[in-house]
Amino acid sequence: MLKSGLVQRVVGIDWSGRVDAAGQRRHIWAGVWTENAGGKVSVRLEAGRTREEITAWLIELARETPRMVVGFDFCFSFPAWFVRDEHGVGSGPEFWERVVREGHGERWLARGAEDRRFWGKPGVGHRGARPAEFSGEHVHRMLRATDIDCKIVAEIPEAERQARVKGITPKSVFQIGGSGSVGTASLRGFPVLLRLREEGFREWPFDAPELVGVGARPLVVEMYTRLNTGAVRKSNAEARAEYLRRKLREDAAYAGLSRGVMQKARASEDAFDALVSTMVMAERREGFVRLPRPRDPLCGIEGWTWAPEM
Repeated sequence: MLKSGLVQRVVGIDWSGRVDAAGQRRHIWAGVWTENAGGKVSVRLEAGRTREEITAWLIELARETPRMVVGFDFCFSFPAWFVRDEHGVGSGPEFWERVVREGHGERWLARGAEDRRFWGKPGVGHRGARPAEFSGEHVHRMLRATDIDCKIVAEIPEAERQARVKGITPKSVFQIGGSGSVGTASLRGFPVLLRLREEGFREWPFDAPELVGVGARPLVVEMYTRLNTGAVRKSNAEARAEYLRRKLREDAAYAGLSRGVMQKARASEDAFDALVSTMVMAERREGFVRLPRPRDPLCGIEGWTWAPEM
């Protein structure tokens, strides 16, 4: 039987900032791990929803199963200097509200936008290249504390970390185009976070988890798929297939997955990320019940990336 207080459902979502509905339905994938009252586990892997449809779907799932954890792979905020000093707000949720209410997101993403700090769009004048204020000794300004703590750790060996922080150009929420960009998906994800919060979802680390008891509420966390998958050429179909074959041999949880789920994960990088992230989160689901607030004092402004070792 299901133990009292454990998470009953985990949803890992590979997000997309695409503007068109067809692109969203093609690229937004959700893995859904569910344990029923009898202890039986099922895993689904789905696409076909827009961002608005995903939001409504999650709200419905939460009504059915409040003890649910949802992971999104986009940044939940910006560096503290941008949020606090330029926009005058003291928390991530206040920033989402300001961005949505004042229409900043689409303004920053527009091709003719004046703000040079939002960069990465090829062929759009100064917006294609990373600006000087985020380069050289100033590279840290484009990053949140969690980007340095979690994401650089995922890509650089311990011995090389200090020497190569500048050289690897870790992903920044200010990057809105080009390889590895995360800014567009994040800015178009803020309205979703705001809506879910209005519907009673807890959003870590801004809120403490409330996954147990009569008044249990679903929890949302920011995740980084590379921390979940480890080293694998996710864009290569054969590399994905080999990764999944190895998981089938080594991990009993994968042995229970349906052939259809495995086929979807082999065929699509987005589906692969959603499935692997869901399985990693499900394996560590008990840890979400008492997920601690990060020690970094900026976490309430910048957010924090959940990592498997938490």
